[in-house]
Amino acid sequence: MAIRPNLMKAQMQSGKTVAALNISRWRGVDAAEIARTAGYEWLFIDLEHSVINEELAAQIALTAMAVGVTPIARVGTDQLYQAARLLDAGLQGIVFPHVDDAQQARRIARATKYPPLGARSLAGPLPQAEFKPAADPASMAALNKETLTIVMIETQTALDNIDAIVAVEGVDGVLIGTNDLAADLGIAGQLGDARIAAAYARVGAAARNAGKFFGMGGVYSKELIARYLKSGVQFLLGGADIGFLIEGARARREMIAGAM
Repeated sequence: MAIRPNLMKAQMQSGKTVAALNISRWRGVDAAEIARTAGYEWLFIDLEHSVINEELAAQIALTAMAVGVTPIARVGTDQLYQAARLLDAGLQGIVFPHVDDAQQARRIARATKYPPLGARSLAGPLPQAEFKPAADPASMAALNKETLTIVMIETQTALDNIDAIVAVEGVDGVLIGTNDLAADLGIAGQLGDARIAAAYARVGAAARNAGKFFGMGGVYSKELIARYLKSGVQFLLGGADIGFLIEGARARREMIAGAM
């Protein structure tokens, strides 16, 4: 059985650092084509902080796979049922926010991986299997391999438990939610603080030692991106659709004003 490869994962394994176009306001499947044209390798479809529904996320995912952009969705905290529905609909990975300990990480891995690695329920023909039957052991193992299960590190508690979290089988990567982490540490907005730098070094080392992928979210200045990439970051959020719209619109309006 041919399973669609997770191109984001393959690129990271080859040593490439991949960036996402964050989707939170866009309401069309052309987001995938736009992401590819702009040079992004994956889509971060945010169901935690938007009113995007599962149906739209699935439609975007199908288009994304067709054009070679990996669709990944973030669900709400502990939304295991929603995660399973999205995976069945064609998403190639799920990001879970606010993961503080190994017990929580184990529940997540169990819900997103098929047996014997996890306990994900078998559904009908999947987009990732080109809508062909994929309930045999070899197909289930291949689907597990091509599905990225990513947990977010956003608190001091999570930092304290990072070694146990990355050791959980079935968790493929960890992603620092930098803004929430800074808020939890009492330094909201201070993303260049030494405590944030220390967190990146700590999580990066733990991920590397465990053979897991390491990601960065919420950092959008060139200086800080360059600084934290040195911690071993392999995937990052590149910025959200609404932010790009505001920045582009503002720059164009300023250009018009300058021409008057």
